[in-house]
Amino acid sequence: MNLSLWANCLQRQLFPVLEEELGPLSDTEEKFVRVVELVNLARLIAPYAWKRIGRKPASRLALAKAFIAKMVWNLPTTEALIDLLKSSSTLRRLCGWEARPLIPDRATFSRAFEAFALGQWPQRAHEALIQSYGATRLVGHSSHDATAIEAREKPQKKTPPPPPPQARRGRPRRDTPPAPKEPRRLEVQPLRTLAENLADLPTACDVGCKRNSQGYQESWIGYKLHLTSIDGDIPVSAILTSASTHDSQVAIPLFQMTHARIPLCLYDLLDSAYDAPEIHRFSRHLGHVPLIDPNPRRSQNPRCLDPAEQRRFAERSAAERVNSNLKDNYGGKFVRVRGAAKVMCHLMFGLLALTAVQLFHRLV
Repeated sequence: MNLSLWANCLQRQLFPVLEEELGPLSDTEEKFVRVVELVNLARLIAPYAWKRIGRKPASRLALAKAFIAKMVWNLPTTEALIDLLKSSSTLRRLCGWEARPLIPDRATFSRAFEAFALGQWPQRAHEALIQSYGATRLVGHSSHDATAIEAREKPQKKTPPPPPPQARRGRPRRDTPPAPKEPRRLEVQPLRTLAENLADLPTACDVGCKRNSQGYQESWIGYKLHLTSIDGDIPVSAILTSASTHDSQVAIPLFQMTHARIPLCLYDLLDSAYDAPEIHRFSRHLGHVPLIDPNPRRSQNPRCLDPAEQRRFAERSAAERVNSNLKDNYGGKFVRVRGAAKVMCHLMFGLLALTAVQLFHRLV
């Protein structure tokens, strides 16, 4: 179904039926219904259906709805979610549990969350949602940025590189060829597929450091979430890496992921951390126009954006708004799980809810 047609049907037909059955819905409950209905949960949860072997598990469809509700209500813990389900009969019935005793315990929620993380269910749901919206849509700007994700786990110790082999003393012979240099990651990324580039990125928890907007150096323990957002503050691609990974190392994989979901895009907007010739070339290779803030440290006379480019570059604030919205309203600050797979699953549930809400505002 066309998404704009679906949004009108939801507003005019579904909400009156729900209010007749459940009573008046609050604004947050209406937002939750929009998110759940926009994401095709039944089709995506099908792989987790009971195979009629062993004890019948708790409904994965209801648990997926509950995890989305956790992000819509911006709850910090699963215990707070269970308490809300027990106290709110409307939310409990919207998720699929008619009575309080049917709500699973915390251990069942934890096992279901682990299954969703290993199967990358929120990532696949988000990808299907974006493709249904932008597969044939012309997008003006795609903004790329990264944000710090603090985690409650110990950073992984980095193993030092092996010492170089002992060279002979003295000047080498004239006919001795120079030792080959290992190519940089940015040089080999354009030649590889998206899966190969993602496998090459580090994902272990470690220590990240950056300079904030006030000019002070700050550090954190955890990860870094790299996002691509388009017009309307809609996040379309997300990659999680170690906190110490430089932003430029993830630009080309983000380009590849975004191009597979939204092929028609005009401008790529990136800050000075992405100012590298390989990134410029790959953006042009996709048929886009790269607008990258020049990095003054790369040359003595850096190029400056002309006034027209500066006005268009101001659209990059969409990336900052998406990062802030995710952290303030959709669980980005409440990472209580460990490991890259579970952290990404938690963040993607929040991004899934955020994307559905922004799409609904865009369509209605």
